Amino acid sequence: MKQKIIVAGIDTDTGKTVASVILCKALNADYWKPVQAGDLENTDSHKVKRWSPETIIHSEAYRLTQPMSPHAAAAIDKIAIEESKLQIPETDNNLIIELAGGLMVPMREDYLNIDWVASTGLPVILVSNYYLGSINHTLLSLYALKSRNIPLLGIIFNGEKNPSTFDVIMNRSGAKCLLEINKEEEINKEVVAQYAKQLTV
Repeated sequence: MKQKIIVAGIDTDTGKTVASVILCKALNADYWKPVQAGDLENTDSHKVKRWSPETIIHSEAYRLTQPMSPHAAAAIDKIAIEESKLQIPETDNNLIIELAGGLMVPMREDYLNIDWVASTGLPVILVSNYYLGSINHTLLSLYALKSRNIPLLGIIFNGEKNPSTFDVIMNRSGAKCLLEINKEEEINKEVVAQYAKQLTV
């Protein structure tokens, strides 16, 4: 049975794309980012392809010009993000789906990322990061998933390790840690391959 997994972050720049490409490498999965907001010359899809050339990339449903919350970026581009266009690509492979931003980020003023996630019925991997406030952001994200009955496969931690933060999140949530990604000077094919071997999904 092929897996389709949604990757969500606790905040902006938590390392979702790095976690996603590691998952793609480990699971021989395709990659899809439904909404890309800004940086269209160096999108997250471009990064995944650069770090894992063999990964099949599916085109974004929306490519927005501004690096902002999708609802705001879409308004500037004079479009509205519609659920009907967020169709999960057909593939015979596993599929990793990377959200644009956190779970409570709006695609429209009346439609949040978590609304779409819940509609898919797919499980989530949450990407956390070791920064001041990350305990709160992580536990709130986990609470949001639980409140919507969205299945959680586990957490990937990213950044310079903080055992105290890790222990609080693990003890309070009971979630599974799938991987810890160190603060790397550079992400490249070799680093991705190394972490892919460590991943437990």
